[in-house]
Amino acid sequence: MAIPEAQLETWSHQGSTVQSADTYRRIREALLDSRAPFAAHGFDIFLQGSYGNDTNIYADSDVDVVICLTSTFYEDTDALSAEDRARRTADWYAAGYELADFKGEVAAWLATQFGGGVDASGKAIYVPAGGGRRDADVLACAEFREFFSYARPHSDDYRKGICFWSGATRIENYPRQHADNCVAKNLSSNRRFKPSVRVFKNLRNAMVQRGYVAEGLAPSYFLEGMLSNVPDRCFGASYQDMVACAVGWLRNADPSLLTCANGIHWLLREGHSVCWREAAFETFLTALARFWEEY
Repeated sequence: MAIPEAQLETWSHQGSTVQSADTYRRIREALLDSRAPFAAHGFDIFLQGSYGNDTNIYADSDVDVVICLTSTFYEDTDALSAEDRARRTADWYAAGYELADFKGEVAAWLATQFGGGVDASGKAIYVPAGGGRRDADVLACAEFREFFSYARPHSDDYRKGICFWSGATRIENYPRQHADNCVAKNLSSNRRFKPSVRVFKNLRNAMVQRGYVAEGLAPSYFLEGMLSNVPDRCFGASYQDMVACAVGWLRNADPSLLTCANGIHWLLREGHSVCWREAAFETFLTALARFWEEY
């Protein structure tokens, strides 16, 4: 038995944004305070994740805030020719202020503003809920530049993203491109893409609650990426048709060609922190088909 359209319609609705918007405003104001120890350095602040992309559902809680150091950047020059790499090396200089310094100062400042529950031990700085605020994860990161050429000093032929460290591993990602592509996909699908993402997120949560899949098997980031590959024609008149069309298309697609929503990273690869394991993707689709029939 297919899941009733009325249930899918309910699942398509966006969760409350009032408290999350207030949480973001208060954290942003704290980070922009001129008394902060990092205030003299260049940085950007923006939302990412479900609240940033308008795909939040009622069960979502954490607000994901990015504070990106821009006065220091990190780079990838692997694509450069030997001549271009030599020119880039000649222009290179050591930054006196590193991302580790920035994260430490951001964490310390947030602790003075929001109390001792602030925890910087993970990849993001956790700011616990309080005073009407939601829980928040503040990712202190730095600008990342992937150079394509370096034919002249101070070349701007690069792709801009963010980077941070998880242990000894540098993780590079592209949240701006992710957000822009989700907006474009939503428009090209007659504004059905983002509600459909919310349907799949609620489907995933219901599957976890009923024991069809394990918690953490299908992160929201990868569900957004998965659906961003689905043709616009699948986001049609009903959500029942959308689920059937999307799952059918994904089942027949070449998994090695699917991309994340940013259009830069592959969606499915083994051993990459920014990619979904293909086995997890297949497990999710198989369990979804069974859940759909047994609902």
